[in-house]
Amino acid sequence: MTSPQDQIADFEIILPDEQIHPVVFNSPHSGTHYRDDFIAASRLKPLALQKSQDSFVDQLFGHMPNLGCPLLKANFPRAFLDVNRGPWELDPKMFADQLPSYVETKTLRVISGLGTIARNVSETEKIYRKKLLFADAKARIERYYFPYHQALQDLINTTRDQFGQTLLIDCHSMPSSAASLTRTRSKRPDIILGDRFGTACNSEFVDHLQALFDASGLTTTRNKPYAGGHITQTYGRPFEDVHVIQIEISRSLYMDEKAITKTGGFDVLQKTLTDILNTFLQTVPLIKEHRSLAAE
Repeated sequence: MTSPQDQIADFEIILPDEQIHPVVFNSPHSGTHYRDDFIAASRLKPLALQKSQDSFVDQLFGHMPNLGCPLLKANFPRAFLDVNRGPWELDPKMFADQLPSYVETKTLRVISGLGTIARNVSETEKIYRKKLLFADAKARIERYYFPYHQALQDLINTTRDQFGQTLLIDCHSMPSSAASLTRTRSKRPDIILGDRFGTACNSEFVDHLQALFDASGLTTTRNKPYAGGHITQTYGRPFEDVHVIQIEISRSLYMDEKAITKTGGFDVLQKTLTDILNTFLQTVPLIKEHRSLAAE
């Protein structure tokens, strides 16, 4: 699980031989390379730290470059740094010194212990043995957070320059217990699509993707309880021809959630996802018909 601290890239961009669709895939929470000093600073065992990561999600979407779309994935783990937060969402109770005024200390994510540098794993298990120093947190954010977002923004911009628009698909997983029963469903959903309640993406794109998931036999809902995090909210600007859909996948479909290992369902789900998204991508050129008229 551990690795030499500076021999592994902080993140990877896997490019297709030729990008043929205006779609970018992003897996920000699937990183598994835990720094030795982070493990030493934690009061938790390595397996417990892995509870917050979206294990194997980058692999579930690993065929997307073969379909003509770039895939960006983090190698650092979510428990170490969460790029699906604002850059400065920090809990002052975690620090031995005072935080600068620009730090966001009262967001709901910070209060729940899940800020840019998380206080907890799984909302209740505290990560650190002792309080942190802001200078160390700042260095961590500057090394990992900003370069990752710059890479994501560059992929979005390059795609929009080439095709006239970008659809970002932000890839995540959820604990099977997190998808609560809804009033209209008899079972927990397998897939939750988030578009910030219609503000981050043209609804026709989400409707079509949801129909494909439903047709495959997967139970799908939208926006509840996951409407999309910082990435969906920040980059989803349909009037600027940038659309974002967040996909949350129930971990019970493909992994043992306690052991953090793949089950036999992994290969089945990977093929199902690849088939669904391949079908979806064949309709992507139609996105050009829905470009905003804001510039006219």
